[in-house]
Amino acid sequence: MWQIGIIFNMELSKNTEIDLTSDLLSFSDLKPAVSNPIKRKGWFDSEVTPKEYRADKESVAVPDKSYVKVFAVTTTIDTKATCSTSAATMAEAESKKVIKLVPEYLLKKRKAYQAIKATQAKLALLEKRKVSKGKPIKFKRLEDFLKDSHKKHRDETRIRRADHRPAPPLPPAKNKLAFVVRIREIKGVSPKVMKVIQMLRLRKIFSGAFVKINKTSMAMMKMVEPYVAWGFPNLKSVRELILKRGQTRIGRKRVPLTDNTFIEQHMGKHGIICLEDLIHEIFSVGKGFRAANNFLLPFKLSVARHAARDKAGLLKDLGKPGFRGTDINSIIRQLN
Repeated sequence: MWQIGIIFNMELSKNTEIDLTSDLLSFSDLKPAVSNPIKRKGWFDSEVTPKEYRADKESVAVPDKSYVKVFAVTTTIDTKATCSTSAATMAEAESKKVIKLVPEYLLKKRKAYQAIKATQAKLALLEKRKVSKGKPIKFKRLEDFLKDSHKKHRDETRIRRADHRPAPPLPPAKNKLAFVVRIREIKGVSPKVMKVIQMLRLRKIFSGAFVKINKTSMAMMKMVEPYVAWGFPNLKSVRELILKRGQTRIGRKRVPLTDNTFIEQHMGKHGIICLEDLIHEIFSVGKGFRAANNFLLPFKLSVARHAARDKAGLLKDLGKPGFRGTDINSIIRQLN
């Protein structure tokens, strides 16, 4: 709060009234001082005849033989009201500022352009999906056609001669299980050989699978002998293969065999509830061998990078295809 006090010292005529609320004071009624006491509207009720009058803690000297009207025009300034008024004024000024708006036709044009771009991107994605990359086109020479034709002719001749020969004898009864691994390419082979390869599930090179020994399987081995190596694995090799590379298929995904609950859920009806039961059933060629072998996917055996580049050296290390007997375990150690 601020208070402003204004002191007037003037001589007034008798019966003169002054309105303190008026903005302008008229001095037309001012006359020489008289000796009668003054009573005016808004003044003190008592006579004003002191020589000194204290107003707002200040001493004012009053001359003799005069009547003095001392009044104070007090103005109160409220700082809070002033601040609020100034804030309101600033807010009005800010509200009066014109915000530049984007014209409606530009917004519509922008929206239409974005819709066109989204449609074009969608169509481009669909076209990209339709055009599959696939395998690049390779130029095949005439020599390759001749080579495939000779290979096919040799396979047919070999199979025809094998049919006239007596069937190979079965191995001892203790060897009921065989492991087959493909170590040669099969491009341009006879359709009969390709069919046997597919039945053995050896579609990729360096893939392997277990086979039960019988007359049919022995005839199949004889038919694909130039492209595979096979023999009799021991328990250690069977365990290492299943524990390290054992996988099954769920839908289109290959899932490793790491959960006994999962094995029991799918193979429990065959008496196989854990991984050890699966290994035992495969090695012993029990009643559930066919189901257990179909449950397992073909084993994808690995080959070192340097060995894959040096194909001649790799094939020399693996040896010739055909029957290996117990030496198949060394190939399993090398490729597992």
